[in-house]
Amino acid sequence: MVMIDQYILGGFVASLFGFVLLYNLRRKIKQNKCSKIVRNDQCIKTSNEGIRRSAADGGSTDIIIVGAGVAGAALAITLGNEGRRVHVIERDLTEPDRIVGELLQPGGYLKLIELGLADCLQDIDAQQIFGYALYMDGKNTKLSYPLEKFNSDVSGRSFHNGRFIQRMREKAATLPNVRLEQGTVTSLLEEEGTIKGVQYKTRNGEEMTASAPLTIVCDGCFSNLRRSLCTPKVDVPSCFVGLILENCDLPFANHGHVVLADPSPILFYPISSTEVRCLVDVPGQKVPSIANGEMATYLKTVVAPQIPSQLYDAFIAAIDKGKIKTMPNRSMPANPLPTPGALLMGDAFNMRHPLTGGGMTVALSDIVVIRDLLRPIHDLNDATTLSKYLESFYTLRKPVASTINTLAGALYKVFCASSDQARKEMREACFDYLSLGGIFSNGPVSLLSGLNPRPLSLVLHFFAVAVYGVGRLFLPFPTPKRIWLGARLLSGASRIIFPIMNAEGFRQMFFPASVPAYYRSPPVN
Repeated sequence: MVMIDQYILGGFVASLFGFVLLYNLRRKIKQNKCSKIVRNDQCIKTSNEGIRRSAADGGSTDIIIVGAGVAGAALAITLGNEGRRVHVIERDLTEPDRIVGELLQPGGYLKLIELGLADCLQDIDAQQIFGYALYMDGKNTKLSYPLEKFNSDVSGRSFHNGRFIQRMREKAATLPNVRLEQGTVTSLLEEEGTIKGVQYKTRNGEEMTASAPLTIVCDGCFSNLRRSLCTPKVDVPSCFVGLILENCDLPFANHGHVVLADPSPILFYPISSTEVRCLVDVPGQKVPSIANGEMATYLKTVVAPQIPSQLYDAFIAAIDKGKIKTMPNRSMPANPLPTPGALLMGDAFNMRHPLTGGGMTVALSDIVVIRDLLRPIHDLNDATTLSKYLESFYTLRKPVASTINTLAGALYKVFCASSDQARKEMREACFDYLSLGGIFSNGPVSLLSGLNPRPLSLVLHFFAVAVYGVGRLFLPFPTPKRIWLGARLLSGASRIIFPIMNAEGFRQMFFPASVPAYYRSPPVN
């Protein structure tokens, strides 16, 4: 048994060093060629006839932004405030009605302040969030954000996603150098390997083209343009079933609530002064039918008995009201194809499981990186040189984005129920580790909140949970069965986190300065 234990631990150490060595070899990213774009039917030659050019362009646009969701609208305001002439094309400018994108972590709120967008949270009944309450098997613990170093205004925020987006769109529309237009972008315009603009249909169905030296695509999780600019590997591990609970009080005011239920987590958080959002995670890509009543039955018989008793009546009332929505949960590592004249960002570029509410924090952090990269550049017309310079974006964003992405994926796997005893031990160890308080809760919550998005801290805390779980198994004394279970727990932890880090890019996460595209000097005018 000792030899087996040594073999497993030795393999674990060897695997860790193997990942380090593997990602010291930079994968060469080839330039996206026109032939590939054409095969995707998302890029057309600019020589196409019979298409009107937007009269408002005429060479007066610096940047085209495709999409005006959280990422696109925030980016438009930011670049407009930087003096750029921006043309935003959004498929639907009416207020969105979504069940995700409703929780902004404190780290994201700090980015919102840095971008001058904090006022977009005013007059939408946004609620302050100060931490989480965690429930499992009749136990609960409160995890507070470590906000001691910040003023009282800094916290998380939760709200109706559509109201927030409309406030940003309204602010963007007030800028004289930002043009907001409703239209559906159907393809990117390409000329000799360089993206020159977009082809789109107006709300009246008229086909138009718009030209600019730089096109930034951020048309969301359902993007029809991403294949031109990246190699997408979309995973759909589960679906969210969304309800709104009305006129009920959460057990812990101004906190998100996470119930570690069977088979997977249930979330509650306020989105207004009178409404609480409930998201029920359903593993897999298929959910019970809403139309024939299967969903209502599932929620009442499987989910309702597991939620806090204070929320039970409001939960049943929300089901009976019938306004049940579903949303697939997507995960997609960033895998760009650097292309002259174009950039990809937001959910069109990179997604993670929404369990931790990190999507908007990543998007806003990315906007800060883009703003700072573009600031010293006055002329955007040297597409090839600009593209090479903007490759730095894909590396500079990695430590923050990959930490949040990896944490979301790892926590989801740990929080889901499992018949495997080692996974059960890991789940219980995670709950008890967070319940210890002090550094044991502050560290992980700092990662979750985006206040300390450091990859090394993530790895240390993740394996600290695993080691804590092994230590519990060895008490009061280590039997051969417990030793074997502890080894399986460590092995299972490795199998959870390392594949996610592998997909994110180990070298860019931990050693970004060693990547050639870490930073390049701005193009000389």
